[in-house]
Amino acid sequence: MTIDLKAPADAALFDETALKLLHRLHDELDDERRRLLDARLETRQRLNAGETLDFLESTRSIREDAEWRISPVPDALRDRRVEITGPTNAKMVINALNSGARCFMADFEDSNSPTWRNMTEGQVNLQKAIRGTLEHAENGKDYKLREDPALLLARVRGLHLPERHLEPVVAGAFMDFALYVRHNAEALLERGWGPYFYVPKLESHLEARLWNQAFEIAEEELGLDRGAIRATVLIETIPAAFQMEEILYELRDHAAGLNAGRWDYLCSMIKCFREQPEFILPDRNAVTMTVPFMRAYTEQLVAVCHRRGAHAMGGMSAVIPSRTDEEANQRAFDAVAADKKREAEAGYDGTWVAHPDSVPVAMEAFDKVLGDRPNQLDRQRDDVRVTNKDLLSVGETPGDATLEGLHNDVNVGIQYLSSWLRGNGAAGIYGLMEDAATAEIARGQVWQWIRHEVKLDSGQIVTPELVREIATEELARIRKEIGDDEWFEREGRPDLSRELFERVALSDGTFEEFLTLPAYEKLLEIEQA
Repeated sequence: MTIDLKAPADAALFDETALKLLHRLHDELDDERRRLLDARLETRQRLNAGETLDFLESTRSIREDAEWRISPVPDALRDRRVEITGPTNAKMVINALNSGARCFMADFEDSNSPTWRNMTEGQVNLQKAIRGTLEHAENGKDYKLREDPALLLARVRGLHLPERHLEPVVAGAFMDFALYVRHNAEALLERGWGPYFYVPKLESHLEARLWNQAFEIAEEELGLDRGAIRATVLIETIPAAFQMEEILYELRDHAAGLNAGRWDYLCSMIKCFREQPEFILPDRNAVTMTVPFMRAYTEQLVAVCHRRGAHAMGGMSAVIPSRTDEEANQRAFDAVAADKKREAEAGYDGTWVAHPDSVPVAMEAFDKVLGDRPNQLDRQRDDVRVTNKDLLSVGETPGDATLEGLHNDVNVGIQYLSSWLRGNGAAGIYGLMEDAATAEIARGQVWQWIRHEVKLDSGQIVTPELVREIATEELARIRKEIGDDEWFEREGRPDLSRELFERVALSDGTFEEFLTLPAYEKLLEIEQA
């Protein structure tokens, strides 16, 4: 079997070595990848039939063995107190690497619309950035890298997302990983870094085992030392929260840490327990990291990581500071500071921000706790005793389902899809940086409220008809805010964006696994038009 390109791309990107590695990943791992995706569906069917989640009895020995640790974290990854995240376009890469953050997580996943151009040019941009040659010019301004940029990590796509520009169709995750590690591992190691990754959307330690096999294949193909590749796993699904230690164990030669992926975690809770009314969430913006089930998850993550020698990375601060409104700017900074103070004091070793202006605020919060130490791995959270009931205590979440919250879900869902279809996966909407994860919880919440006929603070029952009325109102609002000409000139596709949102939010009795799957098919049609 050979892998062929169905779309134009830089020939050097898909050279013989890259294609050979991608071929091995696909040939040796794709059947298991598909089986694991089927296993996800089987788990959800059991949960929606009334079963619950608990820590696995079959892996109890791993959790109870106090001796094992992940391989020591490389020196380059010891201090990760603030990481900035964003897509892989040239301007973003340069600004992020110059932001003063310790690390930049270059994102091929939730903040990156997977157009072929984005996925291939993004790879080239990262190659240039690693070698210090990336430049960009826009609106009369030149962007260049500083001498001491942030350390680079790459987040690949989830195992569920296909890449249809290759024949046969391969996992987008395998393509992202293969191209990045093939072209950059040697250059990264030469500068004292390494091929470091973020792995998203895992739901079991068996999926971590699959990734460990992928890392071993790449190290063998490229002549890298075992453990040269390191991965931080996002714990952003509720099944994975019950297997944190097992995930680290499977990756122990290649693990760097775990990250608290808050927005996808909320959507996963809906996805897994969508038929059970005790799991109804209030307004998405009211579900903070301090509510009982989220606090249990975040404290468990720190305790597990430090027990096993891995970094615990905090969640995203999606607030966008304002450079034109001083009061709004201060509110944004106050929100970032409070969020990061809580994480640092809870034992986290680092955190995420979405905007360069948030970096100093987050840095200050972690500097106060860490001082000159690179991390706080020595802080063992022996006080944490999390049970399955703690992780599933959604019913204890304060807050209401409000008409305002429903309007916000619909507005953000449609606006984000509009942005995504234009090739922009990170959209600033009403002072927040929205990505696919935040859009997922927005549409998931609408689906859940309809399914359980939730009564809003206004007295209205959430129905498909009400959501359609709100969609009409919100489209009119968006048009008024950005202008009709602007909407159409920028190919906003309001009708298609609305159609996609309603497909994933109003589906009767079924719940689309990921909104990006049907949206990707539309994205392909747009590319081919």
